[in-house]
Amino acid sequence: MDTKLYIKELVEKGREAQNKFESFSQERVDEIVREIGKVIYDRAEELARMAVEETGMGVYEDKILKNKGKSKLIWNNLRNKKSVGIIDEDKEKALIMIAKPKGVVAAVTPCTNPIVTPMCNSMFALKGRNSIIVAPHPRAKKCAKYIVELFNKAIVKLGAPENLIQVIEEPSIESTSELMNVVDVVVATGGMGMVKSAYSSGKPAYGVGAGNVQCIIDRDIDIKEASKKIIEGRIFDNGIICSGEQSIIAHEKEYDSIIKEFENQGAYYIEDEETVDKFRQVLFPDGRINGKIVGQSVRVIAELAKVEVSENIRVIILKPRGIGKEDVLCKEKMCPVMVAFKYKTLEEALDIAQTNLNLEGKGHSCAIHSNNMDNIKEAGNKLTVSRLVVNQPSSTSAGGGLYNGFAPTTTLGCGSWGNNSISENLDYKHLINVSRVGYIRDNVKVPTDLEIWNK
Repeated sequence: MDTKLYIKELVEKGREAQNKFESFSQERVDEIVREIGKVIYDRAEELARMAVEETGMGVYEDKILKNKGKSKLIWNNLRNKKSVGIIDEDKEKALIMIAKPKGVVAAVTPCTNPIVTPMCNSMFALKGRNSIIVAPHPRAKKCAKYIVELFNKAIVKLGAPENLIQVIEEPSIESTSELMNVVDVVVATGGMGMVKSAYSSGKPAYGVGAGNVQCIIDRDIDIKEASKKIIEGRIFDNGIICSGEQSIIAHEKEYDSIIKEFENQGAYYIEDEETVDKFRQVLFPDGRINGKIVGQSVRVIAELAKVEVSENIRVIILKPRGIGKEDVLCKEKMCPVMVAFKYKTLEEALDIAQTNLNLEGKGHSCAIHSNNMDNIKEAGNKLTVSRLVVNQPSSTSAGGGLYNGFAPTTTLGCGSWGNNSISENLDYKHLINVSRVGYIRDNVKVPTDLEIWNK
């Protein structure tokens, strides 16, 4: 196959579809965007099963929840937003804002999230009257091909142009790279190599950095409730989500009682260095994450480490040798395994979290369980993260929810800390151009130079 010719044809088809779609009204655009989310919502069980079977990662029941949850959250967030024509008018500044498409969007999607990431990217792209071409991970190509077929079958009935959503059916590094070079904008969700390639494509790009969510437990909280939320976050979909909790940072005076509560709720806490090292070698052979453990269960990981664990264990908690570069276990672990640390002061807790972030995950997210607003603000001020999740399971909240103000998404920007172009959750607004019409403001009192420079 001639890769360049194949990609050229996809982009030409996408551009033709986008040119037609650009004339659609807000009402028609929203009707089509809604249908994309509804396809995933209505087929949540089927698509969850397909994702687990093709990728060999995650938990079927959790993927159902993810399919239903993300589809409804994203649509709920998009349905009342203007993205066609005049979207805002600021009379005080004498400005009119007019939304316009960016064109053809390339969406590079991961095997860790093979259903909702293509859905999310498609909803955002079409909300802005763009067309989109999905470049899936080879390990999730069947899922991508199938859902794109479902999308098109559903939206064509609503009058959407043919080829508004396309997919590279036999993805490769070569085809994905070529696609990124010739579209109008790139959204890359996946490994850092692919994200770096997206930023090197010469096209506007939105990529994400690695996660490594540090979780601080303050002294004024309900330990039972906090432990429950942290475990829920860590084990969701076998810990495959980038915003999942990676560590427990607890005050030294409550450390033992906190660990005991985690054990009461199904954690297996390991201090013995010989046993900890068995997990270390399995999780990070040669210092890099082992692909065989990503999205796998406690049982599978324990078997690989040759460590016996009882059937009721939900998460493994390891005591590391130190923080940051002192132990590879301080990196992101995309499975139901955590590490635990003690701190004496909030300053030390923040230092532990930041040191681990400096090793991996800088710019992504942190979590804190606290009722002390001063401490929460201090953490928000000191930590180099784009989002601080407070008193919630980070894995299922950092990407937006009904109970917080984060924009619902599957793509979480990490700012310049993570070599990303945005430090917020990717949204439809990142996939539109805005023309600003400025006219002369009436009745403006123009300050003198003296007034401008006067302290």
